[in-house]
Amino acid sequence: MHSEATMRQDLPRPKGNLKLKEFLQLINSVNPKKGIFVLGLLLSLVTSGASLVVPQLTKGLVDTSQLTRIDGKMLAVLLLAFAIQLGFGTIGGFLLRYVGESAVKTLREKLWNHLLKLPVNYFDDHKSGESSSRLVNDTSVIKDLVTSQFPNFITGGIQLVGSMIILFLMDWKMAAIMFSAVPIFILILLPVGRILSKLGRQLQAATADFNADASEKLSEVRLIKSSNGEEFEKTTGSGFINNIFSLGVKDAKVEAVLQPIMMTAMLGIFVGILGYGAVRVQAGTMTSGALVAFLLYLFNIIAPVTSFATFFSQVQKAMGSTERLQEILNTELEPIDGADLNVEGETIKANNLSFSYESDHPILTNVSFEAKPNTVIAFAGPSGGGKSTLFSLLERFYTPTSGQIMIGDHNVESTNVANWRSQIGYVSQDSAVFAGTIRDNLQYGLDKTLTDEQLWHGLELAYADKFVKEFPEQLNTQIGERGVKLSGGQKQRIAIARAFLRDPKILMLDEATASLDSESEEKVQRALEQLMIGRTTLVIAHRLSTIVGADQIYFIEHGQVTGHGTHAELIANHELYAQYVNEQMVN
Repeated sequence: MHSEATMRQDLPRPKGNLKLKEFLQLINSVNPKKGIFVLGLLLSLVTSGASLVVPQLTKGLVDTSQLTRIDGKMLAVLLLAFAIQLGFGTIGGFLLRYVGESAVKTLREKLWNHLLKLPVNYFDDHKSGESSSRLVNDTSVIKDLVTSQFPNFITGGIQLVGSMIILFLMDWKMAAIMFSAVPIFILILLPVGRILSKLGRQLQAATADFNADASEKLSEVRLIKSSNGEEFEKTTGSGFINNIFSLGVKDAKVEAVLQPIMMTAMLGIFVGILGYGAVRVQAGTMTSGALVAFLLYLFNIIAPVTSFATFFSQVQKAMGSTERLQEILNTELEPIDGADLNVEGETIKANNLSFSYESDHPILTNVSFEAKPNTVIAFAGPSGGGKSTLFSLLERFYTPTSGQIMIGDHNVESTNVANWRSQIGYVSQDSAVFAGTIRDNLQYGLDKTLTDEQLWHGLELAYADKFVKEFPEQLNTQIGERGVKLSGGQKQRIAIARAFLRDPKILMLDEATASLDSESEEKVQRALEQLMIGRTTLVIAHRLSTIVGADQIYFIEHGQVTGHGTHAELIANHELYAQYVNEQMVN
C-alpha cells in the first residue's frame, strides 16, 4: 500500500503549488456563494476584532484596584464586546460553513453526473468501490477542509495577526521574547507535518483500497459462501485492515509525540512570560492589568497556532483528494450529442466492424450484417466469439475501432445517444434489476409515469402478472439487491415486461433463456415471441427453436463472420455450423 501515496509524497515541490491551484480551480468551478462567503468573512472579522478588544478592557478593569472605582461604561463595553463576539461569531461561522457545505454539495453533484456520463470502458478499468470511495470519501476530505478547517484558519489567522501587532505595540521587549520561540515551533512542525501528510495520504489510499475490495466482495457474498471462501476473504480482509491499523498506529505515534512537545513548549512560553512579567510588575515598569492583557493575547495566539498544524495536514489530504477527483473530471465523457432519428422501418447495416479492447488482441474483425425491418436476425457460434461485444457496439457502449453501423442512410455515431437507446429493448441472460420495488424496476428509465393498469398490462404480456399477484405487496414488493428475492425466470420476465413498457423499435436478446429451467424457459420464450412481433429483432441464439425461426443467421467464430444464411442453407453449406447445431442445440 506504499506505492500511490508515497509516489505522490515524493513529487517535486512545484507540483504541490500546482495542486493547490487545481484545488482552488475545483472549488471555484462549483460556483461557491461568494456574496454569502464575504458576509461571513466580514462578520468573522468583527468577531476577531471584538476578541482583540476584550484583553484591553480587562487590563483597564484589573488596573482599577478598588471595586467602587470600576467604570460602569467600561464594564458595559466589555459585555458588549462579549455579546458581539458571541452573536457575530455564531452567524459568521454558520455562513462560512453554509458556503462550504453548498460548494461540496455542488461538487458531489458535478462528480456524480460526470460518473454517470462516462463511457463504459472507464468502468471496465476502475472498480465501482473505488469510484464510490472517491465520490464519498474524497469529497468528505474536501468538505472537512472547506466547511470546518478553512473558516477556523481565517478567523484564527485574523486573531493571530491582530494579537501580534497589539503585543508589539504594548511591549515590544516581552513580544520579542515570546516570538523568539517561533523558530523552535517551525523546526518541530515542519518535519512532523511532512510525516503526518505522508501518513495521511497512505491512510487514504489504504482505506480506498479496502473500501473497493469490501464493496466487490459483499456484492458477491453468495459466491463466497457457495465456494467456502470465507476463510480466504477473512485473510484478505485482515490484510487490508492490518495495513490501515499499522498506518493508523504510526499516525498515532507521531501525534502522541507532537502533542506533549507542543503543550510543553506552550507551557514553557507561558511560564517564561508570566515570570518575566511578574519581575517587570515588581520593578514598576509594567502594570498588573498589562500583564493580564498580555497573557490573554497569548491565548489568542496559542489557539490558532495549534489548529494551524491540523489545517495544513488537512490541506495536504485535500490536495491528494483533488488529484483523484480531477482524474475523474478530466476523463472524457461519452459522446452523446447528435440528431434524433426514428428507426422504425429502417434497415440496420453493419459494415466491416472491427473492435479490440487492447490493440494486440482483436475481438471483432470486419464483421458485416444486415437486419431488415420486422425480421429476426440470429447470431450463433462458439462462446467467446464476440457476439455479446457486437451487441455492446450496437448499444454504443463502445466505439468500433473501424467500420460503421448504419441505420438507413445515417451513421449511428451521428445520432443522439439517448434517442438511439430509447428505441432499443435489451434483454440479456442475466437481466439486471435494482434493489427497490417491482414498480420501480418496471418504470425505470422511462420519461413518463405509467399507471397501474399499464404496468399490469406489461406484466401480463410477459407472463409475469400471475407471480406478481401472489406477492402480498404485489407491485410494491421489495425485490432485494440485484433482485435476490426473485427466481431467475421471474427476473427475466420482469426484464421482458420492462422491455414491453419501453415499446422499443429494435429488440436485442442476448441468450435470454440460456440459464433457465425448462418451465421458466417455456414461459419466457412465449413472452419473447410476443415481444418480437412487429419489431426488428437481433438475437444471440442458444436454442434450436430460435435459430430455425430466424430470417437470417450469422455464424461468428474468433470475431469473424464465417457464414450466413437461413438455417437450411447453413446446415447444407457450413460444416462448422452443422456440427455446432448438433453439439449445442439438439439436447
